[in-house]
Amino acid sequence: MKFLNLISGFILLMDRSIKPGDVIEISDTFGWVDKLSARYVALTTRDGRELLIPNEDLITHQVINWSYSNKLLRLPIKFGISYDSDPRKAMELAIDAALSVDRVHKDPKPVCRLMGFGDSSVDFELRIWIDDPQAGVVNVKSDVFLALWDRFHEHGITIPFPQREVTIKKGSSVSVDRETDAGD
Repeated sequence: MKFLNLISGFILLMDRSIKPGDVIEISDTFGWVDKLSARYVALTTRDGRELLIPNEDLITHQVINWSYSNKLLRLPIKFGISYDSDPRKAMELAIDAALSVDRVHKDPKPVCRLMGFGDSSVDFELRIWIDDPQAGVVNVKSDVFLALWDRFHEHGITIPFPQREVTIKKGSSVSVDRETDAGD
């Protein structure tokens, strides 16, 4: 096992597929590479945990290197609007909201696509680009969602919530259970 980690470490050092400063994801772990050694890679996660990942794991498992050739990263942001709202206006406002967030790139420009018609909403995906994934991806998505919320409220675009309609047909029996308080 130690021998495999050592050989894997040499491979990583030689091919430079992972290097200090890279933002990587392996299994459910996301973070940036602090140090490469002969046996392991030191990775710091967004919550400050420092992990030592055996080099063999980086060779034998799928690794996403978010900054391998460049740091430009596209993030999808899914949202829905009510069927009463104007989809074209929503798409325009979504792009405007994204561009109002400092970390979102102007080039390539954000795009918004209508993805389908759901049970309760017209479904969209806003696609934005950032170049600093090491600064976090959830926080920039949150900023875009807040800007989207503000734009939608300003322009009367509503975000739906699931609603169910119950119809009781004439002639059917409906039983309603009621709890009674022993003190009554």
